[in-house]
Amino acid sequence: MTTFPGSPRLSKGAIVGMDVFNPLSSVIIFQYNPETLTRTLQAQTAGGGDGDRSEALRLKGPPVETIKLDVEIDATDQLEKADGVASSMGIYPQLSALEMLLYPKSALTIANTILLATGTLEVIPPEAPFTLFIWGPKRVLPVRLSSFTITEELHDPSLNPIHAKLALELRVLSTSDFSVLHPGYALFLAHQVVKEAMAVVGSVGNLGGVAGGSISL
Repeated sequence: MTTFPGSPRLSKGAIVGMDVFNPLSSVIIFQYNPETLTRTLQAQTAGGGDGDRSEALRLKGPPVETIKLDVEIDATDQLEKADGVASSMGIYPQLSALEMLLYPKSALTIANTILLATGTLEVIPPEAPFTLFIWGPKRVLPVRLSSFTITEELHDPSLNPIHAKLALELRVLSTSDFSVLHPGYALFLAHQVVKEAMAVVGSVGNLGGVAGGSISL
């Protein structure tokens, strides 16, 4: 059986943690794209509410954007195909990949423990992986995973999770959060340029309606 040739190819969302020492440790492709995605933008104004009229419209930087979405992970299809990983561990590896975005690397923790034991007063602070939220080709955003809730709903006989729902909250990182040389700076700037171009397209389409249809472009 062949699929309808005109059907669009489905793009799947993903969260990817970039780690130069282990590039495959945190790659989470959404098995099912969430039906809804909530985005909250908070303006970063410079006025501060002190009554200075000259600062009323001044911005300190891009808005602080928060993304919330619910994701489901299920091992039913893999179990039906007798997949070895799903049969022995369920979806625990996928959940672990997401959780590792919040954990400091164990090697660094061990190194810091040794340094403290030898009397070192200053240790290397842990740094989270450079994380990307991918939602189609027009939205590849640097983010920080603020928090998430895992609800494990089904387990196999060995108590491995085989179905879970995840409520994710992501904080988009902008040019205000990176140094100029960090790849996240250029990535967010490119995202903003694309958004500006799309805003022009949307404004041109609406201009005639605002002017009562008397303007043609």
